Amino acid sequence: MATVSEPQTGDRSNPARWLVVAIPYIWLLLFFAVPFLIILKISFSDTAISIPPYTPVFEGFGAIGDYLSQLDFENYLFLTDDPLYFQAYISSLRIALISTFLLLLIGYPMALAMARAPSSIRPTLVMLVILPFWTSFLIRVYAWIGILKPDGLLTLLLQTIGLMGPDDQVQIFRTDYAVFIGIVYSYLPFMVLPLYAALEKMDNTLLEAASDLGCPPWKAFWKITFPLSLPGVIAGSMICFIPITGEFVIPDLLGGADTLMIGKTLWTEFFSNRDWPLASAVAVVLLLMLVVPIAIFQNQQKKVA
Repeated sequence: MATVSEPQTGDRSNPARWLVVAIPYIWLLLFFAVPFLIILKISFSDTAISIPPYTPVFEGFGAIGDYLSQLDFENYLFLTDDPLYFQAYISSLRIALISTFLLLLIGYPMALAMARAPSSIRPTLVMLVILPFWTSFLIRVYAWIGILKPDGLLTLLLQTIGLMGPDDQVQIFRTDYAVFIGIVYSYLPFMVLPLYAALEKMDNTLLEAASDLGCPPWKAFWKITFPLSLPGVIAGSMICFIPITGEFVIPDLLGGADTLMIGKTLWTEFFSNRDWPLASAVAVVLLLMLVVPIAIFQNQQKKVA
């Protein structure tokens, strides 16, 4: 009588197995958790004229009560008193939401065209999407200054083709429109690539079956293509929205004085005002604003799955 052998599950005590699993957690611990705890610690301190410019807290070893007695929420309370920070948070979220929508609006047709292109030229199209990464990010943003400034290339082009008079100039530089242009240009590959990865794996026979059953192309897109690409939409939106919210370089170089984003506020507090405790409190609140909704969303997705 033949016996049924138990399936091989592998050696769970293999050190290499645990090392592979532990490396990502060690990476997060060293480069996310530890820096965050340092910033959190500084946010409970007071500003001081010294190096570093804050009073040390939680120094040495002691009882938990001693540590709790050192908690100072003054910096967090100040954020609620000064409307500047609330406006900076709201403005950052507004710019990030509009930019992410524009990226999705532009990136989705590009990714769909790449996924529908012949397989022989898809690698070339992917290379063209990531080609801007071969140039420095700062150089690419500075290039937009030369394009968008009043006497820049855009004004020269419109004057040459007759859409503007010789004395007219494009007034886009140092406005929110310039910030949107710079953000969309810089973050477009981060939106296109996740969308392309989701669309490229889609079974095109589903569209053929829908067409055979009399479904028009636009309806097949909303009933089949878009729902199947939702993982790419969500991934691309998250990848773009999170860094855009804390963006500093693009608003500083392309935006004007009225372009208020939390990244610029952080830089001002850290380097101009040298108020590290307050800047740390701003950074902690920003992180919680981004991490908590994402964690709730991922938890809901797991429940649905």
